[in-house]
Amino acid sequence: MAKHLILCDCLGTQKIDAAGLSRATGLKCSKIHTALCTRETSVAAAAISAGDAVIACRQEQQRFEEIASDLKAPRPVFVDIRDRAGWADDAQITPKMAALVAEALVQAPAFKTVDVTSEGVCLIIGAAAVALPAAEQLADVLSVTVLMTDTGDLPLSRKFEIIRGRNLFVAGSLGNFRIQLDALEQLDPGGRGDRAMTAPRDGAETRCDVIVDLAGGTPLFPAPHKRDGYLRADPGNPALVARAVFEAAQLVATFEKPLYLSMENSLCAHSRAGQTGCTRCLDICPTGAIMPDGDQVVIDANICAGCGACSALCPSGAITYDAPPVSHLYRRIQTLAETFLGAGGVNPRLLVHDADHGMEMISLAARYGRGLPADMIPLEVTALAGFGHAEMLAAMAMGFCHVDILLAPQTEREVLERECALAVAMGGRDRVRLLDMSDPECLSATLYAHEAEPLAIATILPMGNRRQIARLAGKALNPKAAAPLPLPDGAPYGAVIVDRDACTLCLSCASLCPSGALLDNPDKPQLRFQEDACLQCGICATVCPESAITLAPRFDPNDTALGQQILNEEEPFCCIECGKPFGVKSTVEKIMAKLAGKHSMFSDSGTGRLIQMCDDCRIRTRYHGNDNPMQSNDRPRMRTTDDYLDYRRDH
Repeated sequence: MAKHLILCDCLGTQKIDAAGLSRATGLKCSKIHTALCTRETSVAAAAISAGDAVIACRQEQQRFEEIASDLKAPRPVFVDIRDRAGWADDAQITPKMAALVAEALVQAPAFKTVDVTSEGVCLIIGAAAVALPAAEQLADVLSVTVLMTDTGDLPLSRKFEIIRGRNLFVAGSLGNFRIQLDALEQLDPGGRGDRAMTAPRDGAETRCDVIVDLAGGTPLFPAPHKRDGYLRADPGNPALVARAVFEAAQLVATFEKPLYLSMENSLCAHSRAGQTGCTRCLDICPTGAIMPDGDQVVIDANICAGCGACSALCPSGAITYDAPPVSHLYRRIQTLAETFLGAGGVNPRLLVHDADHGMEMISLAARYGRGLPADMIPLEVTALAGFGHAEMLAAMAMGFCHVDILLAPQTEREVLERECALAVAMGGRDRVRLLDMSDPECLSATLYAHEAEPLAIATILPMGNRRQIARLAGKALNPKAAAPLPLPDGAPYGAVIVDRDACTLCLSCASLCPSGALLDNPDKPQLRFQEDACLQCGICATVCPESAITLAPRFDPNDTALGQQILNEEEPFCCIECGKPFGVKSTVEKIMAKLAGKHSMFSDSGTGRLIQMCDDCRIRTRYHGNDNPMQSNDRPRMRTTDDYLDYRRDH
């Protein structure tokens, strides 16, 4: 069904070119309304009832969704062309509006979810003065236990349980917190007078669904704000305590938690044969949701908060963001660039931001300031830390001449700094930057003051995985590169440098290389290397017994990186019996020099010859030799009936 774009100039505060938008997007546009959310709601209701509405307003999205619900009509598509485009100092905003409308029509694929059930079992941790009043408020809606951290007076109320203890250990997340405690003391309900506690016992274990931490000490989890079901507040701030209590009361239901990440174990380069390689995801995960599991890593989907940092850093593509998938993000970027340029815009810039801090900054800058420049196109993403070097490079290779990333207060800045530096080294140069600011006026001033130079390159079609798209983009951004570009330490691209004098061609590196970048040659002693497949995981350097391997992080945009090169090769040794080549000539000669005639096992020349034989000839020689370890006495002759008869006759 063809979509119908419903336009509103918001009480005449923005100028909209309906004809221009229709030409650029191919949509049928309504007349320009003035008060679609108030006086003209009947017009909106009619458009929604038709089932093909695209409403150019997100401020009143809830109101329009309620209208759709009342009419039992499909939910409309919403796009914000006011805060992000219309409210700005620039006049030529039609290409930008068209790009935003076209991008809103890119349908996001459904992503997987898992049900998380919370039955309302709540643990409150804190001193009696703070924890007990909180328990009183929650006891009517939750099953509450208070872990008192002091020796305050025990309440007479039996609406909730009271315990004390030490060495608290907690793991898990909403609906499945696992708790261990030593010196557990429980409230003894019997007796007269003041309440008493039972005798302490160690090794107590239990579970709960929600934790309210009012202790004011060290958080129980890394990145506590990202742990579902864990509510932490400063006990000295009554407002924050009240907020935590209110939020805890809402956590009784079955919730749908997105499965943010997809894992392909066969691509993981964490380790091989006990040799540790890539640990990027383990080092960066803020919640501890990723753990080693043999040669791969495993992701606890219940703990994962969906920041996307691991997917940005994963060199092999074993971990990919899946809510929504990264292919959807590339399609949105491509749609924005193509529509903007097709509508007559020039030199577009991309502003990447999150849905909370970034969107609020843009809205405030538009309402009270200059808004965004006409060539600055905002892109709202689910996981800001997941917008890595591949996405930065791809955006430029698809038509954007500059990429700005607006950081949020809780963004994993370290990840974006590393990825930004990598994108700059791979061809982004001065066209990629991070913006860390919380003043909307400062944001507008910074964006208006910067004018990016045009980027004259052949655009790419984003096909393949993140690594392949990054290579395509890097090649497009460096069309005249004659030599590989040096990259920062830890980059997932590079070469393997082999010291030929030290290398014995044992091929341990090739046998353990997780990506197949290092290969052997079944016909001759040879170590080959394919640079575009190298993840720089370091397993080869770790396992090399001669310490002959070093890593060189770099990016080669030329096609030579796609082919195989010989890192080391030697003349094979030919078997002295059959002439078949086997092993490395220099290695066999070294062994002969050290062992033959000198070692007790090779004291005679015949045994020493075994070193110079291939496997087949060595086995045959040993089998037919006098000292065959498998040799035994001659097989006794089978006795027959005549033998028995002869024996009886003779005896």
